[in-house]
Amino acid sequence: MKEEMTQDAVQENGTLVEGRNAVLEAFRSGKTIDKLYVLDGCKDGPVQTIVREARKHDTIINFVAKERLDQLSATGHHQGVIAQASAYEYATVEDILENARKKGEPPFIFLLDGIEDPHNLGAIIRTANLAGAHGVIIPKRRAVGLTATVARTSAGALNYTPVAKVTNLNTVMEELKKEGLWFVCADMGGETMYRLNLTGPIGLVIGNEGDGVSKLVKEHCDMVASIPMKGDIDSLNASVAAGVLAYEIVRQRMK
Repeated sequence: MKEEMTQDAVQENGTLVEGRNAVLEAFRSGKTIDKLYVLDGCKDGPVQTIVREARKHDTIINFVAKERLDQLSATGHHQGVIAQASAYEYATVEDILENARKKGEPPFIFLLDGIEDPHNLGAIIRTANLAGAHGVIIPKRRAVGLTATVARTSAGALNYTPVAKVTNLNTVMEELKKEGLWFVCADMGGETMYRLNLTGPIGLVIGNEGDGVSKLVKEHCDMVASIPMKGDIDSLNASVAAGVLAYEIVRQRMK
């Protein structure tokens, strides 16, 4: 029994779940799993059961070499599967819209296009809360989820600001346009933010730390805003840019 418990250990720090029994139980108990790492080429029955469960929940599955699993593992007894569990439960886009309705305010939503640094995500969620945004939307792929680091960096904001995780940002933006939202994204080649009308129902789109907002997402935006810069370098950290633009929206909404 002791050996079985060791092999199925749950590593809370980093929100990793290791071992076949522990991972399968995490799925079946309804725990939100962001990613599943599986030993590439493994045809073992219990592992295939876990893979089927992951697909049923639309979880991202990464088939990796044993060396990668060993690198991720904290126990050394991963049995060919490691799950990365969310530190917090995700909301839905409808939850975010309902949050705005309850407050009697036009929706103000952050949409994050591929933020990969957990410290940036946590800082942006903290800013979203303080700026009065009704929620944050992140994509499932090529982006960090709600890890323990994100939760810590948000300084408690995750307890109050709903975060939804979606398959396709472009599809969600089209749906939100039907709800009356306009979208503005941050980009150096855009119009100076002070010249734009950022009032009313609005979605603020912030891009990846290195590449910025992707081409397709930018095409779905109604406005492209640039932040005036007077220094010797030409870009801001993603979370800082989010804060600067968010508070221009706050300023305009207060008029």
